[in-house]
Amino acid sequence: MEIKGLTGVQENVPLALLTAFKIGGPARYFYTAKTKEDVIRAVKVVREVGLPFFILGGGSNLLVADKGFAGLVMQIKGQKSGIKDGKIIAEAGVLLGEVVVDSIQAGLAGLEWAVGIPGTVGGAVFGNAGAFGHHFSETVEKVEILDENNMTRLFLVSDCRFGYRESIFEEKPWVILEVTLKLKKGDPSESQRLVQEYLIRRQVPPYPSAGSIFKNLEVGGLRLEARKMIPKEKIKGGMVPTAYLIEECGLKGRKIGGAKISKEHANMIVNLGEAKAKDVVALIELCREKVKERFKIELEEEIRYVGEF
Repeated sequence: MEIKGLTGVQENVPLALLTAFKIGGPARYFYTAKTKEDVIRAVKVVREVGLPFFILGGGSNLLVADKGFAGLVMQIKGQKSGIKDGKIIAEAGVLLGEVVVDSIQAGLAGLEWAVGIPGTVGGAVFGNAGAFGHHFSETVEKVEILDENNMTRLFLVSDCRFGYRESIFEEKPWVILEVTLKLKKGDPSESQRLVQEYLIRRQVPPYPSAGSIFKNLEVGGLRLEARKMIPKEKIKGGMVPTAYLIEECGLKGRKIGGAKISKEHANMIVNLGEAKAKDVVALIELCREKVKERFKIELEEEIRYVGEF
């Protein structure tokens, strides 16, 4: 199949195997972009023909609908990164894990916490990925994007409106092309020690999972009634772990269809093998309902939905 002006397009490609959840139907059209120029060209073409599109990075933090996606899914693979003057310049499709390894080998520190996160640099910017009290925005210097008029633009970190698991890029129909990261000089042996420590601390379920389902909550944003119900020792860095709230509602291990709230981490849902997107959605709604009922707190999803639900 060819979309005029774009070669190498495939039809009805299953998306389940391309996502961390291993869930979801097919992409009506599928295209693999290997360079930044490929991405720009493809976006211009699909915008011109009015075809909806979605850019697939590492496949984490998202849930694809059982019916799939009716437009074009573009997977970014084999992109490039380099290091110059203590800065890492990485195209959006570069895996975050590769950047962590490259930075340590170059004697740079600041990204050790990101080891084990299965996403791309572009995805990390989009949702301001984080773990262990760190956020990707701490290392971002600037971001190159393709805007809605197919013009490339540069955003300094101060323009990106980074917040907890959010950025300006979630609000706009832009495409992240390249990211420049500014790191500090470090000791490779100390960085390796930190990497091992984070790997031990990271809780990875034994089944496919998209990562954290809900955002943690800033304690300052909660109503006084809710704050009184949460033990002080559960509040870390001004944040309330959503996993604690879900576990307190007795939902850890709850199963619907082939999906289950992880016994290892209550803010994760796992695919036991035959899960459908509808099973995951049902568990998400159950968590939202029970947490609201008990704590008077509205949970907000961290994962993104792809397709019609």
